[in-house]
Amino acid sequence: MQVDPVRRPRSRVGASAPALLRMARDLLDEAAEASAPADRYLAAHLAALRAGAALLAARPEEEPPSRARKPRSVWERLPKTEPELTEWAAVFAASAVKRQSIEAGLAHVVNAAEADDLHSDAEVFVSAIEYLLDIPAQQSLPLSTRAS
Repeated sequence: MQVDPVRRPRSRVGASAPALLRMARDLLDEAAEASAPADRYLAAHLAALRAGAALLAARPEEEPPSRARKPRSVWERLPKTEPELTEWAAVFAASAVKRQSIEAGLAHVVNAAEADDLHSDAEVFVSAIEYLLDIPAQQSLPLSTRAS
């Protein structure tokens, strides 16, 4: 097996990381197409969550989780795995409260500007994870084309 000296071997990335990043990209597309702010916010947050999970899948924690410890969220684990993502983890941890409210049926908790901002943040975050894992962005093809 020849290894490209410029790129790291793909075998170092967990098998689920590329799949999680594809899901993240699909969710970003869903967010871009959503007309309701709550739908856009939800899809954008879930995209970021999938991207964070991809990084954690590719770089498992050194110590196995203890049965006595309660499970930690992606946003709690991410800064320990990749300290340079601490600020991003804080952004998405804070937005998780609104995401949970939306999932509970409270669509009015976000407005269009908040949804747009989170979508933009999620786009940057997903791209940053792709860069850190050396996984090229998998842009989705449009579902349909419009005739002019």
